[in-house]
Amino acid sequence: MGRKIVILLGHPGVGKGTQARAIVQHLEIPQISTGDMLRDAIAKKTTYGREAKEKMDAGELVSDSIVNGIVSERIKRNDCKKGFILDGYPRNVSQAETFRKLVKNGDHLAVIELSADSERLRKEKRLVGRLMCPGCGEIYNEFSKAPKEDQICDLCGRQLIHRSDDREELISERFRTYHEETSPLIQFYQDLGVYHQVDGMRPIETVTEEILKIINNSVAAVYDRRRS
Repeated sequence: MGRKIVILLGHPGVGKGTQARAIVQHLEIPQISTGDMLRDAIAKKTTYGREAKEKMDAGELVSDSIVNGIVSERIKRNDCKKGFILDGYPRNVSQAETFRKLVKNGDHLAVIELSADSERLRKEKRLVGRLMCPGCGEIYNEFSKAPKEDQICDLCGRQLIHRSDDREELISERFRTYHEETSPLIQFYQDLGVYHQVDGMRPIETVTEEILKIINNSVAAVYDRRRS
């Protein structure tokens, strides 16, 4: 039986990480967040981490070679034998083509885009207000989902952090990059017959329910690497 592979696409700040954590327990497969892996590399000041930090601080995407290498190593681990959820990867068609080489014939794939309105994301301060826990990965927002204790994670008690690329002056550049490089993935996966869209601006629980419904109805869609 092939692995279940779920790819979440969407604007920065639309809630891909939140949804990935919400559905991981239902599917009993791990969430693989390239963002989390990159932040870990940055914290440990590895070669990949130093290169990634320079890119992120400038509001740019980390190079494909760095991201592809991290993902390739991660999906070889034992916890990915039954499948995995990809959050934040692939970001462009080049990465998607590379990922096809890492997936076996017979694996089952559901690609789900969380659609959003850029201006509404900005007005709701989804990014500038975002707080992240470096311990458990929980996500908060200073304006809409504040922790009970200021700057402290409700779940594990760690000090919350702001991502370096969540600054107001970088948000427009991140949105532009998404439209130019990531949006073409929609056509790429539509051609493969595995693309689905969900309104990511609705309540978190509603979005989760629809995602789970799509996954349950589409696990039979086999991802065939031989398709052009």
